[in-house]
Amino acid sequence: MPKYFFHTTHEHTEIDDVGEELPDKHAAWKEATITAGQMLQDMDGKLRPGHDWRMEVTDEFQNTLYALHIQAEKPK
Repeated sequence: MPKYFFHTTHEHTEIDDVGEELPDKHAAWKEATITAGQMLQDMDGKLRPGHDWRMEVTDEFQNTLYALHIQAEKPK
């Protein structure tokens, strides 16, 4: 089964060096969206304007398959 990695960036980058075995890239997308939601919720309101949040999903060869980007900004 292929392995997928979920790297996140918010103020600093956290590289997922363990990864997760999943059946295919569609399962990796589902896992990314679920995990991203949980991670944002766990931030408990700490996401501030000007400090974006990003998750990149890569395959075992470090090819980026998906990117989720939450852009936090204050309207003018």
